[in-house]
This record gives sequence, structure tokens and C-alpha cells, in this order.
Amino acid sequence: MHTHTETEDKLLQSLDDIVYASNQDLIQENANVDGQSPMGQMSKFGSEAAKHYAKQKMLSADVSQAIADNFIHPHDLDFMPTGTTTCCQIPLGKILKDGFNTGHGYMREPNDIGSAMALASIIFQSNQNMQHGGQSYPMFDFDLAPYVHKTFLKNKRRLTNYVTSYTSIEISTIAWHETDRDVYQACEAFVHNCNSMHSRGGGQVPFVSINYGTDTSMEGRLVMKNILLATKAGLGNGETPIFPIQIFKMKKGVNFEPDEPNYDLYQLALETTAKRLFPNFSFIDSTFNYPYYDGSPESEVAYMGCRTRVMANRHGDETGVQRGNLSFTSLNLVKMALLTTSETAFFEKLDHYMTLAIKQLLERYQFQAKKQAQHFSFLYGQQVWKDSDQLEASDQLTDVLKHGTLSIGFIGLAEALVALTGEHHGESDEAYQLGYRIVEHMRIFVDLAAERYDLNFSLIATPAEGLSGKFTKNDQAIFGEIPRVTDRNYYTNSYHVPVYYKIRALDKIKKEGAFHKLCNGGHISYIECDGDVSKNIKALDTLVKTMAMNDFGYGSINHPVDRCTCCGYTGIIDNECPKCDNNDQEKVERIRRITGYLVGDMKKWNSAKRAEESQRVKHQTSSKDTTQ
Repeated sequence: MHTHTETEDKLLQSLDDIVYASNQDLIQENANVDGQSPMGQMSKFGSEAAKHYAKQKMLSADVSQAIADNFIHPHDLDFMPTGTTTCCQIPLGKILKDGFNTGHGYMREPNDIGSAMALASIIFQSNQNMQHGGQSYPMFDFDLAPYVHKTFLKNKRRLTNYVTSYTSIEISTIAWHETDRDVYQACEAFVHNCNSMHSRGGGQVPFVSINYGTDTSMEGRLVMKNILLATKAGLGNGETPIFPIQIFKMKKGVNFEPDEPNYDLYQLALETTAKRLFPNFSFIDSTFNYPYYDGSPESEVAYMGCRTRVMANRHGDETGVQRGNLSFTSLNLVKMALLTTSETAFFEKLDHYMTLAIKQLLERYQFQAKKQAQHFSFLYGQQVWKDSDQLEASDQLTDVLKHGTLSIGFIGLAEALVALTGEHHGESDEAYQLGYRIVEHMRIFVDLAAERYDLNFSLIATPAEGLSGKFTKNDQAIFGEIPRVTDRNYYTNSYHVPVYYKIRALDKIKKEGAFHKLCNGGHISYIECDGDVSKNIKALDTLVKTMAMNDFGYGSINHPVDRCTCCGYTGIIDNECPKCDNNDQEKVERIRRITGYLVGDMKKWNSAKRAEESQRVKHQTSSKDTTQ
């Protein structure tokens, strides 16, 4: 273990790096935080001090040693002393109907879609201050449809009072036309709010997601159409909106085929993702999502944009609504592989560190459960979290937090397989079978932990934004640069086939699809496309349908989105803008997806993610063969 003096020195060095902005990887550890702004710096000061406190005061010695030895990584350790949880699927419809209090005043139920969308933004902002992860609306279309109907009735009443020469049908037609316009304006304002309002002391915009796609009512369809159109249009100067992360739910009988009611919206979703990277796509009919589906909107799988999935529940209704992840901890599979000489020894070491990860998650959960409802006035006081309406202000949280998930994640399966077999799972069937057994073993382990502790333990495919570089850098200091294992600035995300490996899109989808069902705490796979994909929507349709056929739960399509800040041109920009000839790269925004979910300008990324993006193999969409 480090001495007290050594840990203090490390903390002071981190604070120096923040003051002088001398460590890009530290100040831009989270691409959603401007680490050079005053509030961003304050956030990082607090973050580094809080992590220091947690390591010194809140972790068992063996857990601390495993962290120091680079085997495990508790995510958001800086928030551990606050007792916050990670994320939540917010019951938007319920909160809007009942009204809510932000702590600064009561908001009554809205009477039109404009007010409803405005309050939806405020709910996101309020709840982000209660948790350290993201917030999501699982039924965005269904929850807002009633306020579209209210708007229609308001427009119809006004027209009936002032226009006497039209029939009732003509008035209704005009009212729907005006309502359509109102919904677009509300959606436009919502998108702008999601990219401009601040939370957590001004350090970042709220990390928010919305799920939609299956409401076939006229009102719900208007919501979906207009949120897609507003996203496609972009922000005030044509910028690509970073938030909300959007997830379009795919369901056979609803939006898969041309004769289905929401197929046109699916086509619009493809056009929008071709231009703006969102929406992503989730699949209700997958083998592990469909068993929960009973025909109700609440039973449809909903994902956090970050990939978190919450469905099974040992203590109540098995839906994602009013639930979320409590915390998660990731394993460094690569170092375990580098320190073992046989598969048997690897699995023994894996069991050892999974046991420590379970211990650490339990200790954190026990601390979270001892907090009081009044410490999280919006999350529990406004009944965002399941069963929180049963709590008094001074009650502890055990009875409500038991509905959440505790997740173990992992990183570097590909590099671990190279260390063990000489090949990764994209290269040989032998390596693939071992990789599958490793992830299956971890899933069995967390299932047994769920039984033993009667808590919702799950396995998550880690979203490795900052961790991908941290684990690697520390391992390089010990092992040096081992070819195809530690010789890059990053480890491959979770179970993914390495981004630099040349593989047909179809084969990548087939190989990664099998892992989705194992990672019940969350998963995502994505296909990196070349060029301007808006010119080949049919290819995107083929990719999404192939994902569905290969048992995906959640998938996305990546492609370049560039914008010249001189003239506003949006499209592919190589060395200079094709519209105004600008060749100053500081005046070109290059919007890319970081780890399959969060997008942003590459200039704000840490070095590991910039290196990973630069090495991604691009799959062709310009030819007739969409599987290259």
C-alpha cells in the first residue's frame, strides 16, 4: 500500500495538473465536462479530493490493493462519499400528471406540449443533481402524447370560436396542422435545452437519453416525427446536438416492415442518424428482452444512452421504469491474462477479482442504503425512484435501492485473448470460444451473487471512455509494450472485436451479437461506416435489420460528422472545407462517437479515445454490398 505521504503527493500533483491545465487526460477525463472552465476546474478539484477520501476512508484494504494494482476500477469513485447512485429511468408521464417540486417551487401539470417539453427539461436537470450518472425517459412518445392531445383540443377550441365558415372536419384538420407546428417548436426547444442547460454547479449539461418508437397513436407519432426532425435540423448554427441521446425501439409489427404503422418513422430515424449520429436502435424482440414484454409500454426494454439495461428485479415489477444502476466496477482482463500461464490459472484469478469486486459493490451499496431520503429531495421526494413514495424524509434507503442493479463490468477481452492464445476472438474460432466462455463465466458468477445476496447483481459491457487508457498506461509501466496487447494507448471496449481489425460488418455483428444476452446489465455494439452515409439509407436499414437478426439488444451506427465553423457547412471535411476552403483545423468540428454512445468534438477527448478513433476500420456503405 502507498504511504500517506505518497498518496498526498499524488493528490497535490493532480491538483497542479488541474490548475495549470497541463494534463489533458485528467481535465478531459469526461468529454461531457469542459475541464478548463472555472466550474469544470472546481468539479475536478472536488473529484480528485473525493477519490482521495474514498480510497483512504471507505474501501477495505484488499479492495484498495486491487485498485492500486490495476485489476479493478470502481466507476465514479469520486461520488462514493456522497452516496449517490448512477442512473434512473424516469417516469415522465407520472411526474408531469402529478406535478412536482424542484425545491424552489411547485410545477403543476402542463396544459400543452410546449409546457410539457419545457418541464421535461427541468425534470432532467433537477434529477441529474441527485445522481452521478445519466437520466432517461423510457417512454418519451407515450408520456408526451396526452399533452399533444391537449394542444390539439386547445387549437380546435380557438378555431371553433373564431372561424365560423369551416366544417367541424375542416377545423379539426387545421387544428392538427397547427398542433404539428406546435409540437415541432416544443421539440426544437427541448433539443436546444438539452444542449445548453447546466447542472452540477455549471460543470456540464445533463447527460440525458430518451427512448421512443412504438406509440402508434396520432399524438405519439407527432412527438416522434418532430423530435427526429428537430434533431436532424441541428442547433442554431447547424451544430449536431450532443443530447439527448436517442434510442429508437424496434418492434416487429410496429415499425419493421413497410406495411407497419411506424415504418415511416423508422425510415426518418435512419435519415436522422445518417446526419446526426442519433438515434441508436434497441430491439424489443431479442431473446432476452422479449420475455419481459406483455404489450404495455412499461414492459418495453429501455436503455440508458450509455448502454445500461435494467429489467429483471428480484423485489418487484420487472421493468426499467423508476429504476436504474446503483454503481458498477470494472475488471482489467488483460492484466489477469498477462500474469497467468494457463486457462485454469486465468479463471482462478478472474474469480478472485470478481469476488473483490462483489465485496466492493456491497460495501458501497451498504453506504448508499444508509443515506436518508431527504438527502436526495428530488429523486425520492418527487417519487422518481420506485417505492420512494413510501419513505419519510428521515428514512434510510434500503427498501428502495434494492430495486436497483449492482454491476460488474470488464474491459479488454480482445487483448486478454491475444495474451492467452495469440489471437483475439475476431481472428479464430478457438479464441472466440474462449472469449465466450470467459464472459459466460462472469455472467454465471454475478447470477450466483444475486442469489446469495438477494440483490440485482448484473454483468455490464463497460463503457470505457477514460478507463480504456488508464488500465493500459499502468500496465505498460509494468509489462512494456507487448505487440497486440499493450502496444496501443487503449484496451478494446468490453467484448468488442478490436476497432483496428479488418472484418466485414456482417461478421462483426454476428460475433458481437452473441455477447449481448450475457451482459444483462447493459451492452452495445456499433458499426463504423465510411463517408456520407446519408446517400445510402438502404445500407443503414440492412445494418439495423442484421443487428436484429443476430440478437442485438442495443446497437448504433458510427460515421464522420464534420462542421466548418466559418461557414456552417456540415458534411465530410477532409483537409479543407468544400464550401469556403477553410483549412484551419481549429475551425473544424469533428463530431464522433466516443464509445458507442456519447458523441462530441474530438478536440475535447482524452488521448486514449483520440487514438482509438483514429484507428477504427471503416465499413463501406457506398457500394451495393453493405456487409463489407
